[in-house]
Amino acid sequence: MASRREFLSSLLLAGSTGLLASRRAGADSEPTLPPVSSPAGGYKPVVVPNGQTLPWKMNGGVKEFHLTAEPIEHEFAPGMTVKAWGYNGVSPGPVIEAVEGDRIRIFVTNRLPEHTTIHWHGLFLPNGMDGVGGLNQPHIKPGETYAYEYTLRQHGTFMYHPHADEMVQMAVGMMGMFVVHPKTPSRVDRDFVFMTHEWAVHPGTYRPDPSVMLDFNIFTFNSKVFPATAPLVVKTGDRVRIRIGNLSMNQHPIHIHGFAYRITGTDGGQIPEAGQWPQTTVAIPVGSTRDVEFVADVPGDWAFHCHKSHHTMNAMGHDIPNNLGVDQGGLANEISQLLPGYMAMGEKGMAEHQDHSMHMSGPRNTLPMMMGRGPFGNIEMGGMFTTVKVRDDITSYEDPGWYDHPKGTVAYLVKK
Repeated sequence: MASRREFLSSLLLAGSTGLLASRRAGADSEPTLPPVSSPAGGYKPVVVPNGQTLPWKMNGGVKEFHLTAEPIEHEFAPGMTVKAWGYNGVSPGPVIEAVEGDRIRIFVTNRLPEHTTIHWHGLFLPNGMDGVGGLNQPHIKPGETYAYEYTLRQHGTFMYHPHADEMVQMAVGMMGMFVVHPKTPSRVDRDFVFMTHEWAVHPGTYRPDPSVMLDFNIFTFNSKVFPATAPLVVKTGDRVRIRIGNLSMNQHPIHIHGFAYRITGTDGGQIPEAGQWPQTTVAIPVGSTRDVEFVADVPGDWAFHCHKSHHTMNAMGHDIPNNLGVDQGGLANEISQLLPGYMAMGEKGMAEHQDHSMHMSGPRNTLPMMMGRGPFGNIEMGGMFTTVKVRDDITSYEDPGWYDHPKGTVAYLVKK
């Protein structure tokens, strides 16, 4: 005879299946996640768009990882490469992935021109492993290797970064994500990890400027800008988790089209189901992480981006005059006699910049403000923008290309 718990679980499963079907049919309903259960074979490894996870090996019952802090060259998108600092040749550093209860040992080698440390942001550990230089450990001098060793006492989404000259070191790319899976993992089909960041790279230069406080001009997902940001490819019906971290100087409201997340965790831990709420935009405060989950039940190419409009642009210039509504025709003719090829822009908006950038060269090592193109023309985005590509019956998670809309499902011209 079925227990009361089994009976209620069967009702929940039936209810969530019905809601998913009604949503695909176009009915309005509150987003509901299917029941959580432990997957066979343990946790689902995370997916790091444009990034990687850190390999490890077992040594006497301890998981050992190696991180090297070092100068790197990093490409935001074709046409723009910067001289940054990172870990193991990349920025953000590789995602560290482990399981609650693991004993871990992380060797950190310093190949920077100055000292450093690593703070394990949000993790509970012995005070001497916390990584604040001068407070609870000596600084790691150039050429030295230090070991951090502790047992993981919690699960969730965390980060790592220096607590040594951090104004400089974090501004030029030194940070990474740290994922600790629970001993009994919840079911998830795709588990993505993103680090948001913002950079000040002045036009024509190659080094991020650490002295800039808020006026940044490059905004990245995993240190890439659109259209170099990899899409999130999922199968229709997949349960999707996205883990997002923020060690920049601004909050980032990350918005998804077509779905509503449930906010399921922070760097303080998992949120009980009764405390989760649906939102289409999740604010990631400075120094925080957020886990969001949803069921990808409607196929298509869905936008995923920061909702601060300047954060979905590249090489934003914030000191230019406002020419909106200003007739520049006469002035442009006079200037073009002195500067052949001069074009006056901004009178009717900024969208024309993307078309002009295709045949006009800008400052060296500087991306156009907008540079993405889709199946219907210019997407007119850059920066913190990518897509969630949901597809029926796919056999791999490779980029499937643009969505083929069924007949009669695209907005159409009525009057010209």
